[in-house]
Order: sequence, then C-alpha cells, then structure tokens
Amino acid sequence: MGFFSINRIKNANIPIEIQRKQWLKQFLKAFLVVFIAYMAMYLIRNNFKAAQPLLKSQLGFSTSDLGYIGFGFSVTYGIGKTLLGYFIDGKNSKRIISVLLILSAVMVLAIGLALSAGGAPIGLLLALWGLSGLFQAPGGPSSYSTITRWTPEKQRGRYLGFWNWSHNIGGAVAGGFALWGANLFFNGNVVGMFVFPAIIALIIGVVTLFIGKDDPEELGWNRSEEIFGEPIADENIETETMSKWKIFTTYVLKNPWIWLLCISNVFVYVVRIGIDNWAPLYVSEHLHFSAESAVNTIFYFEIGALFGSLCWGLLSDFLKGRRALVSVLCLVLTAVAVLGYRYGTSELMIYVSLFALGALIFGPQLLIGVSIVGFAPKKATTVTNGMAGTFGYLFGDSMAKVGLAQIADPKTQGLTIGGITLHGWTDTFIVFNAALVLGIIFLSIVAIGEEKKIRRLRKKQEQIHSAV
Repeated sequence: MGFFSINRIKNANIPIEIQRKQWLKQFLKAFLVVFIAYMAMYLIRNNFKAAQPLLKSQLGFSTSDLGYIGFGFSVTYGIGKTLLGYFIDGKNSKRIISVLLILSAVMVLAIGLALSAGGAPIGLLLALWGLSGLFQAPGGPSSYSTITRWTPEKQRGRYLGFWNWSHNIGGAVAGGFALWGANLFFNGNVVGMFVFPAIIALIIGVVTLFIGKDDPEELGWNRSEEIFGEPIADENIETETMSKWKIFTTYVLKNPWIWLLCISNVFVYVVRIGIDNWAPLYVSEHLHFSAESAVNTIFYFEIGALFGSLCWGLLSDFLKGRRALVSVLCLVLTAVAVLGYRYGTSELMIYVSLFALGALIFGPQLLIGVSIVGFAPKKATTVTNGMAGTFGYLFGDSMAKVGLAQIADPKTQGLTIGGITLHGWTDTFIVFNAALVLGIIFLSIVAIGEEKKIRRLRKKQEQIHSAV
C-alpha cells in the first residue's frame, strides 16, 4: 500500500508568494491526470449505451436484458463508491484512479472477447460489466479528493466544473468513438465497440500513473488554504489526529446535510441517467431515427453538459459557494426542458432539448458533489462524495435503468407505482417530473444549511482579519 501513500515532505519554508506563483503549474499536472483518466472511464462506460441497438439487432438481446446488465453496473458502482472510497481516503487518489482505469479496461476488453464468440451468457456479461463498474466507482470521488487538496474553497466550483468536462467530453465522444473503431477495425461488428475503447483506456491508464502530485504538501508546501489566505475549516484541524473510522462516524454518518444531499442525488440521477441512458433507444423505437442519429443523442446531451458544468460551477463561486441554491434553479429549468424532449418530433427539436437537458441537469450533478465536500473534512472527501454516488446509483440509476426499462419495454406489463401502472415511452416522463419535484424540495432544505455555513465561515474570516 506504500505505492498509494501520500508522501508528504516536511515543510520546506518556501515563501507563500513563491508557492502561489508555482501553484498553477503543479496543480495542472495533477488536474490533467484525473481529468484524462476519468474521461477515459467514460469511453468504456458510455460505449455500452451506444452499442445497445447493435446488441439487439446483431446478437438478439432484449431491452430488459440490456436493462439488467446496466443494473449490474449500477449496483457494483454504487456500492464501490462508498466501500472503496472509505479505503481510498487518506491515500494518493490521483495514482489510484489510474490503476482503477487499467482494471476497468481489462474487464471491458474481456466483454469484447466474450462477445466475439457470437454472443455470451447474460450472467457472464453481468459479472464483467459489474466488475468494471466496481473499479470505476471511486473514479469521481478520487478526482474530487485530489482537486480539493489543491484548491481553495472560494475557487473550487470552477475547477471542479472544468474537471466535470472530463466525463462530458468522454461521454460525448464515447458512442461515435466506439462505433468508428468498430467500423474501421471490426467491419461494423458490435465487438469492436468494446475492444477498441478498452485498448485506448488501458494505454491512458498506464501513461498517467506517475505524473503529478496528489497534495501540495508532497512538494514541501503549505496547505492550499494557507497558500491562498483562507481560514482552515475547524473539521480539517480536528481530524488531524482522529482515526479514519472516527472521522467517518462523526463527520459523515452523523451529518444530516450529507444525508439530505445523498437523497437529493437519487432524484437527480433518475433524470440524468433516465434521459442519457435511454435516449438512443427512445429515438430509435419511438421516433424511428436512424442508428447514426440515435448515437448523436449522446453527443448533444454531453456537449450541453460540458457547457453547463462550467457555467453553473462559476455561478456558484460568484454566489460565494451557494451550490444548493443554484442546483434548485437548474432543476426548475430542467422541468421546462423535459417538455421539449417529450413533445419533440424532429431531429432538431430532440437535439436542442437534449443539449438543454444536459446543460441543466449537470448543474446539480456537479454542485451536489461540490456542496457535499464543503460539509465534510478533507480526510473524508472520497467516502463522502462516494456516499452521494452510492445513493445515486443504487436507487436513482437502478430506477432509471431497470425501472424505466420495465416501463418502456413493449414486451412487459409495465411498472405499477402507488397503484398507477406506467407503460410505454411517454409514461417515463411521469417519473422524470416526480423526481424533479422531490429534488427541488430536498435541495431547498440544504440551501438553508449551506447559507448558515457560509455566514459562519465569513464571520471567522472577518475575525482573523481584525486580529491581524
């Protein structure tokens, strides 16, 4: 485990001015590693979504089969976020994410090889895709941990917004990239949509393994707060001598704001994954778009998310860290964009709606994570962010994949919720609207707690300045 340790050097007494001048160069090394590695994770995640029409037409999978395979990823991904996140906290999360990428790529490569035999048992695909999900699970929380160690809180929204581009870009190009590789090297066989991106991800994982530092203190520097003149939060001081389990129980399990954010994340995931995961199949079956147009839905959704992530992160910084408040605004506007997606009939209407949905839903997708690390000490960043992901994937993502699959699949009897039977693609929008309303309610409560925290830190900073 020494390979994954943070090798802090005794403070070298380098002047703060020098550290501040050199900060961007050193930060970018670590930032680019987690950015590129997480982008590559999406190359071997969204390829499955893009491959769904070909898995049905070439290998005879049903919509429900694909839903169950996706559910396997959701379960292991959700559990792994908290389980592995607990062990990763306090370790070199920048180096860990590269190793996780390598392991996930090996699993996806194995899926491609299994499919090359002309098909594979659902159980085998479920196991391999589930293991890939387990290895990818701490990818996002690990990235948050590295970036949080390097950045001051007043600028964290913009940098995490920039990082959010990693899966927006990876998700946007994943479908077309996998299809291009399959057409070029595998004569259009769906096998290539797994093998080709897996090899690329494997190479990226190896290359990024030894680049950059996970923490400024590995350079003999001060903490990021000291470099930028911010007060160090009480919990970051108090946890210096606490055990990992004590930190987890005190600052995570007993923290009501973290639980509220975890629940909010469930409803955000229902909308995000419900639209993103099923868009190619929805436009193929319900609107009869071509295979190329179906793949393009992923592109427009993710490109919208790319712009939205940065804009909402910057806005939350401009509003002095009011992440939950901005998230509520995003969800209200998302409800309007859902109408365009529901009633759209042309490719232009669908693409515009998906662009808007991506731009809006990735606001709370990003900001819930930024908000949650603000309520926890740095030594619990990975597990805390992982818990939000666990809730999102075990409950939100699984509902979006399995639940919506049952509703949309014409071969099933639909899904009964509260005495109401939902069946058909149009009924999926009832689930989206309910999730949006509940998400707005829970995040509004968090916004109140966040406001109290912001005012408390402002008062502490004023006291420090007056003492000086």
